[in-house]
Amino acid sequence: MALWDRIKDSASQMQNQLVAKKNDLKSGAFRDASMAMCALVAAADGKIDPSERQRVAQLIFSNEVLQNFPADDLRRRFEENLDKLTADFDFGKVGVLQEIAKAKKKPAEARAVIQIGIVIGGADGDFDATERAVVREACFALGLPPHEFDL
Repeated sequence: MALWDRIKDSASQMQNQLVAKKNDLKSGAFRDASMAMCALVAAADGKIDPSERQRVAQLIFSNEVLQNFPADDLRRRFEENLDKLTADFDFGKVGVLQEIAKAKKKPAEARAVIQIGIVIGGADGDFDATERAVVREACFALGLPPHEFDL
């Protein structure tokens, strides 16, 4: 199986797992951590391309699990996290990882946040090294072993 197909299959499996847990993923901590994760993956290489920003925003709004929350609220939180990363990537990343860490108290939510990062990163078929690295950092912020997610 080609790498492209494995990435797409992995992202698809993660999405299916998230949908199965949809009713358990309704807390504010999960919402905030998910939007921080989406922003972190979108800006993984230290810059935010407008087309990538738009692509990730579309993925957020079409994601069945995230439809538990108002779209305008998700957009605002996603944009706020992107703004932090745009202003100063290294400093912003610290704040964004702190936001992600809010989901640490509930292991199911913490795992779901990582899965969302993988879904977002793999949606274009190229879950590249920088995206994998920031999701791995998020694993540490959440107290989860990266190898659990093949990172």
